[in-house]
Amino acid sequence: MKKEDFKTCSQSGFCQRNRAYADDAVSAGSGFQSPYSIIQDSIQFNHNSKNSHVKAEIENTDTKVIFTLDVTLLQDNTARVRINEKSPLKPRYDDHAKYTLHQDPITVAPQHMEKDTKTGVVTVILDDSRKLIITPEPFKMAFLVNDSPIITLNDRGFFNFEHLRTKENHVPKMIKQTNDEGVMEEQQSELENTMWEETFKSWTDPKPNGPESIALDISFNGFSHVYGIPEHASSLSLKETRGGDNAYTEPYRLYNTDVFEYALDSPTSLYGAVPFMTAHRKDISAGVFWMNPSETWIDITKDKSEKNTIHKILDFGKKSSDNDDTTTQTHWISEAGVLDLFVFFGPTTKDVLRQYTTLTGAPALPQMFAIGYHQCRWNYINEKDVLDVDSKFDENDIPYDVIWLDIEYTDDKKYFTWDQAKFPNPIEMEKQLDHKGRQLVVIVDPHIKRAHNYRICDEAIKDKHFVQQPSGGDYEAWCWPGQSSWVDFFNPKARNWWKSEFTFEKFAGTRENVHLWNDMNEPAIFNGPEITMQKEMIHHDNWEHRVLHNLYSLLSHGATTDGIRERTAIQKRPFVLARGFYSGVQRYGPVWTGDNMANWEALTFTNPMVLTNGMGGVPFSGADIPGFFNNPTPELLVRWYQTGVFQPFFRAHAHIDTKRREPYLLDEPHKSLTRAAIRERYALLPYWYSLFYDTYKNGTPMMRPMFMEFPQDENLFAMEDQFMLGEAILVKPITKEDATSTEIYFSGDQPWYDMKTYERTLHTGLKTVEAPLEKIPAYYRGGFIVPRRERIRRSSAAMKLDPFTLIIALDRKSMAQGTLYIDDGETYDFQQGSYAHTGFYYNRGTLNCAPLHNDVASPAATSFAESMKLLRVERIHVLGLKKKPSHVRLISNNDDQPQNLPFEYDDSNSSLMIRDPASSVTECGWTITIE
Repeated sequence: MKKEDFKTCSQSGFCQRNRAYADDAVSAGSGFQSPYSIIQDSIQFNHNSKNSHVKAEIENTDTKVIFTLDVTLLQDNTARVRINEKSPLKPRYDDHAKYTLHQDPITVAPQHMEKDTKTGVVTVILDDSRKLIITPEPFKMAFLVNDSPIITLNDRGFFNFEHLRTKENHVPKMIKQTNDEGVMEEQQSELENTMWEETFKSWTDPKPNGPESIALDISFNGFSHVYGIPEHASSLSLKETRGGDNAYTEPYRLYNTDVFEYALDSPTSLYGAVPFMTAHRKDISAGVFWMNPSETWIDITKDKSEKNTIHKILDFGKKSSDNDDTTTQTHWISEAGVLDLFVFFGPTTKDVLRQYTTLTGAPALPQMFAIGYHQCRWNYINEKDVLDVDSKFDENDIPYDVIWLDIEYTDDKKYFTWDQAKFPNPIEMEKQLDHKGRQLVVIVDPHIKRAHNYRICDEAIKDKHFVQQPSGGDYEAWCWPGQSSWVDFFNPKARNWWKSEFTFEKFAGTRENVHLWNDMNEPAIFNGPEITMQKEMIHHDNWEHRVLHNLYSLLSHGATTDGIRERTAIQKRPFVLARGFYSGVQRYGPVWTGDNMANWEALTFTNPMVLTNGMGGVPFSGADIPGFFNNPTPELLVRWYQTGVFQPFFRAHAHIDTKRREPYLLDEPHKSLTRAAIRERYALLPYWYSLFYDTYKNGTPMMRPMFMEFPQDENLFAMEDQFMLGEAILVKPITKEDATSTEIYFSGDQPWYDMKTYERTLHTGLKTVEAPLEKIPAYYRGGFIVPRRERIRRSSAAMKLDPFTLIIALDRKSMAQGTLYIDDGETYDFQQGSYAHTGFYYNRGTLNCAPLHNDVASPAATSFAESMKLLRVERIHVLGLKKKPSHVRLISNNDDQPQNLPFEYDDSNSSLMIRDPASSVTECGWTITIE
């Protein structure tokens, strides 16, 4: 990474000003008071049986500028805080909500609202345990649970709203300084120098609207750990940013850009930006969503000394059992827009994620193929190359679902075209892939080559679909095709035009098994400042790029996804991968961690990066396997595949200058080890798909930090080198060279079972386990049932009617449960009830199942269950059974007599294997007893 190509906070005028404002407040100590106060006579309660607003006006007593405050209570323990200028010179950007939010938030009424006539303090009681207290002078807000503040706004007085103004009526900030002659005089602060024009390297930002930033301090009281705000190559538990032991000196930055060979362990911005943060402690979790798509910086510090101010006020007269709780203090700074903040009360981390995705949209349920293995490189050079790779996978008995084409498939990098010399008959190539149930993904980026007689470019110029220059005319810059222009996805006509280009008639050479990849959609611009678009460029409705930058990637991803979905009469769930992203991206499809390196450190950081994406509401993500740049050693390659098996998006990708590294090219034993890893992914597809459905329903990521499943165990709060896959599988990737053993932390009081040997572990805490190259340490959790498919196939499509294996990992009470979700794997029929959702329950020797369908008696549900009734369980493994049974019997509603089932018992690991009970997974009229 060339660090000099990207700004630090001190090189970003609005960040520097607001950081200095915060430093001045801290330096002044008790002598500082925020100038923002609520005008008490303006406080209004707009209240009815269905919703309520607390409205007021806030005055900056220094500038006399008035702002509006609107606090709304929402369903599911959520609140919204909005602050805007009352009478701005021109409207501030506020259109982003219609793109970011999936639907209008649903308001609710509180139990009680009141205003203290003497102090003006407003108290809003949400329910028996939650309340909101608004202090007028200076302006502060505290969100309380059980009378204890969990989140406070402006507790440190960093709130700063730069009102719009002209240069002529601006009153500059003056400071006293000693001049060269030793005389004290007032001089204009150097911080004023970037308010109206700012230079970075050779670029000058004219800032036609002057300063317009927003900043606010948000304190998470009593929380030592905060998570989220992807995307950064950083730790799971976010670090402090004002220096100190193992801390950064720069804030975390959210500003989508193309960072070549990005640095690890850094708060530097990468390709995505999600301003959503969650805090967790033993008794509660809470979160905030700072809905602002402009450039944003976030400082994090931790106060370990004493309770913060709002805590002291609210604790007055109470006996405190803990006066040194750590409070995580955050300072959010955005360049433009309005303050639009959501606060989530939890109470658990899973609740916070559900609350967030209820607002920004449910994670999309992908087609089954999308969670299989993807094979990609820059570039498979022609049709023969593609089909040769495809056949080599079959020859070597390695399953895969998708092969990818990077930019070289196009005619001179003109998207929606094919290089006819290399791909003379793409339809025939796609049919051959389709015959094996395989898919093709091709890349289409949002920059369009400026070329004559190129239909896409000609149409976009004619109909004004491109981003514009401030002086008029299309914005032009440099990317892969050379001179290019960028589609303005904020223009509804441009979005509709873009969507229409994915029809089979317009995107000639594509058919239903062709899917999409949106790269470079940050947007990446090779000759732009910080490798992206100048902020003064103009979008639809005359909005500057600066006010909506991070949102650009979301709209490009969404428009492509809509186009793929709408190209067929019977709509299929689209598969579109994007590199750039913003809040709400989970509605559309997966992302990946970008152009990583093939080294052990990069492998290590994939785990916290993917975990952080999940904590940021982006559950479907992964990393390029085994590193995009450079050539991995065989050992690193094997270890990376073993890790990727347990990450949501499982794709190999490589730079054009790397050696070919398809799994079948490896020498032994590395080829067999990699094949075994990929096969393990396919065996786990039923479990993965069931997890994806759960995520679609509730927002909980498939790949989870350990503390999400064990929220009381403080040893796990910063743990990032092992994780949970759903509730039932613990994974500890090996990310160190030459490692043959590792330490695993086993949490809880239930047994764990080695996924390969079925050996039981009853240990709690750290334990050293063997981890030779042929093994990634992974364990079934006692008390859970995991569905698998064990037959070796070439793709997920070939597994569609395969029977299932159930792994029953018993807890200490000889009980376990699990689920299996099945639908057609491709359409939206599941939304009309055409699916089967089955719960399996084992209780002290008895196994049965029950439907979990929302409406199991509906025609769609019964029809689907009937069509899939022959899907059966062919094998059951019961782990932790202490002695060999005498009989295993199947009792069916259709048979008068129990049927004896064949079984094998392994004394060495206390496991029972039941052969072919032939029990349906969609019709649950059966019971298996172990006697």
